[in-house]
Amino acid sequence: MAKDDSADIGAFLVGFVVGGLVGAAVALLLAPQSGEEMRTQIKTKAIEYRDKAGEGIGQVKDRAEQTLEEARAKAEAVAADLRRRAEEVQTQGRVILEEGRKQLATAVEETRKAAGKAAEEPPAAEPAA
Repeated sequence: MAKDDSADIGAFLVGFVVGGLVGAAVALLLAPQSGEEMRTQIKTKAIEYRDKAGEGIGQVKDRAEQTLEEARAKAEAVAADLRRRAEEVQTQGRVILEEGRKQLATAVEETRKAAGKAAEEPPAAEPAA
């Protein structure tokens, strides 16, 4: 979105400068002056508008650089947040995995104990029918 704004501002400034140059040239050509005066005035106005265009371009460039820097800072902040969240999820996964291992070890140990007791006990006699 900021990229579109910079492009719109740049297009506006270019149009403004070009329009100013065309208007100045038309005004100079239609004004009753000698050829020498007209050439001097055209040269002066051309230098003036060139300087204004340079300033406008400089401003657009500065805004674009500022916008780019802001976008970079935001992207870095988002990336840092994503890294932090990924680390949290990874840590939670490790905790859950460790708890699962402990539960499995406990279940295996209880099963061994139960199997050992069952092996030690004599088989129960079946009641007569």
